Amino acid sequence: MARISSLSEAIKDAVRDGDTVALEGFTHLIPHAAAHEIIRQGRKRLTLIRMTPDLIYDQLIGMGCVDRLIFSWGGNPGVGSLHRLRDAVENGWPQKLELEEHSHAAMANAYEAGAAGLPCAIFRGYIGGDMPKVNPKIKRVICPFTGEELAAIPAHRPDVAVIHAQRADKAGNVMIEGVLGVQKEAVLASKRSVVTVEQIVEDFGPRSLNAVILPHWTIQHVVAVPGGAFPSYAQGYYARNNSFYKKWDDIARERDTFLAWMKTNVLEKGPEAFAQYTRKQRAAAE
Repeated sequence: MARISSLSEAIKDAVRDGDTVALEGFTHLIPHAAAHEIIRQGRKRLTLIRMTPDLIYDQLIGMGCVDRLIFSWGGNPGVGSLHRLRDAVENGWPQKLELEEHSHAAMANAYEAGAAGLPCAIFRGYIGGDMPKVNPKIKRVICPFTGEELAAIPAHRPDVAVIHAQRADKAGNVMIEGVLGVQKEAVLASKRSVVTVEQIVEDFGPRSLNAVILPHWTIQHVVAVPGGAFPSYAQGYYARNNSFYKKWDDIARERDTFLAWMKTNVLEKGPEAFAQYTRKQRAAAE
């Protein structure tokens, strides 16, 4: 059952050293504020799952929180490499990073399987490619009904899912609107969950046709963090800050500049900073 919590309380209760954690959001509603709280609380030995690791995973990896990454694509969208991820893989800084790579289709199917309580995902895929040569968890199975050869991988069953959404009501039901990724599936597949939202409301009122409602009994913690997806966007609240994604390339390229930025902007700040960021962005746009 959902509990309205502070971000510090939610992360302290839900995310533990050694956990498998999925922080999901597709192009928007990426839970940056929650990721910063995981860093501030010094979580270690995490296995991270994400279809498209981007800036928040670069930060978590660079701060030494992560031992293993399960993913399908990693980069700074529209810009280039994630320098902290590359440094961990190529040079073991700040520590060695183990990789388990999949296709987008495999990751989506693995979340679906996890949400359904199944042990594995079975789908058409990985035909004619080299991925099975580097990922021993990709298996081939024969359909008992048609004889067709199919791909199989383990279901994603994270210890914790962390997502951002637009609104929750006071009972802890959560509404997600706009571009939908695998947020719903990640929450349903996980043992525990933290959902940060732009606001907590009496009722949801009018909603778009593709809105998803996660009922309160599927969620552990709901936290109001206005601006909590910045610099990604939250449809109906604020736009994507494209300039920051470009700036991140320079910030993260060298270890010293990365650590200095993290100290000033993550370790020495709290979740209230995200509301300030979005207010500044809106003021600049007016």
